[in-house]
Amino acid sequence: MKTILHKADSRGHANHGWLNSHHTFSFAGYYDPSRMHFGALRVLNDDTVAPGMGFGKHPHDNMEIVSIPLSGNLEHQDTTGRNEIIMQGDVQIMNAGSGIAHSEKNASRTEDVKFLQIWVMPKEKNIPPRYEQKSFPLNERKNKLTTVVAPDDAQAVWINQNAWFTLGALDKETTAQYQLHQQQNGVYAFVIRGNVSLNGVELSERDGLGITESSTIDITAVSNTEVLFIEVPMTF
Repeated sequence: MKTILHKADSRGHANHGWLNSHHTFSFAGYYDPSRMHFGALRVLNDDTVAPGMGFGKHPHDNMEIVSIPLSGNLEHQDTTGRNEIIMQGDVQIMNAGSGIAHSEKNASRTEDVKFLQIWVMPKEKNIPPRYEQKSFPLNERKNKLTTVVAPDDAQAVWINQNAWFTLGALDKETTAQYQLHQQQNGVYAFVIRGNVSLNGVELSERDGLGITESSTIDITAVSNTEVLFIEVPMTF
């Protein structure tokens, strides 16, 4: 097993007033040549957007873009005519494909919205743009691992890559095991809240750990915790 540890306080940070963002990998004004990506995982941004504020309409192409609200509500609009509200417990993916423009803003005028925005490089380029959103309520995910993004699972949102996103919401001292879907893949684990041990490596809130050359990950919740596992090809 090989690992790469990214402590929460080592991430890039940009505070624009309306947007407070932490970057696990190089993004916008944050550049670290040693932190460009983890396999096909290109961006992992931990964003807080002020009430009523947001990102104006802007284009993307040939990228798989996943949004996971942690608190509050996120409003999404795009050039396919969609106008959706993404809430805590929801997972949204936008397969940008041959090109799409979208905007995202805080749907509330009184409370912040906190969300993860994650970019994965696609398996096939220039596919027709596609959007999907599903709900995964926390009370249905307690003390188990729940696949929320996958190329081969009708219960999850579909991704144009051999990649799987799995959420674990575990009470203190609960144990579980993550089994990789493809042996050659790697897994990037991101601690949303709490403290957890992964294959003996202890992590705190907002820490990230990349794991390669291991077919399983043994998970022990040191406290009540929620962890996101992002399994991606290491070559693409």
